[in-house]
Amino acid sequence: MDSPHPDQPRKLLGANAREPRANHLLAVLPDAELQRWLPHLECVELSLGQALYESGATLSHAYFPTTAIVSLLYVTEDGSSAEIAVVGNDGIVGIPLFMGGGSTPSRGVVQCAGYGFRVRAQALMHEFNTSGPVRLLLLRYTQALITQMTQTAVCNRHHSLDQQLCRLLLLSLDRLQGSELIMTQELIANMLGVRREGVTEAAVKLQKAGLIRYARGHITVLNRQGLEQRSCECYAVVKREYDRLL
Repeated sequence: MDSPHPDQPRKLLGANAREPRANHLLAVLPDAELQRWLPHLECVELSLGQALYESGATLSHAYFPTTAIVSLLYVTEDGSSAEIAVVGNDGIVGIPLFMGGGSTPSRGVVQCAGYGFRVRAQALMHEFNTSGPVRLLLLRYTQALITQMTQTAVCNRHHSLDQQLCRLLLLSLDRLQGSELIMTQELIANMLGVRREGVTEAAVKLQKAGLIRYARGHITVLNRQGLEQRSCECYAVVKREYDRLL
């Protein structure tokens, strides 16, 4: 069977990618709240490498991915970048809108192509300011996201590259259905803030250990339990906090 082109949206198995409840945050909204949201939610295709917002720009929309995964990257003045968090069907891209900033020094770039829903900034702010359940849910998600950002900083400073790669793969798997990821070496290098040669070396280690199969930008996870055992504690800390809060 031919592998899907990286730019093509990934199909969601067992759920409808164009159904708002395929996003976990939208899924836990009370029915009355969700019904009020529906006229404002626009289903969109998100392609690999697409920038949803740029550093310093005022955000016009927030995004609720269903099958896409978005990488939040910090980009330095010389063009280097490093990932600070990933957002998939677990959350929302655009927290600066309701946290009061309106913009952020990071970039939001699609890491895995797929679908999502977007809502205009004004509509999101109206719901945040007038609905207690919506406000509580978004603030709890923000706390979980801050935990992920904190652990990412710790991981990048103190843990080996193959441990960082394990963490990245596991976080991505949690936000997709299936065991296949479409990520180029260049994209992984940009997310981890390392050279492509380092990504190749780390991927070869995991492949020799029988944990993944990696070829031409396609990563198939063969042994998830082995990835979890090889990863540092950062992945488990993030997962526990998401489970606790959401």
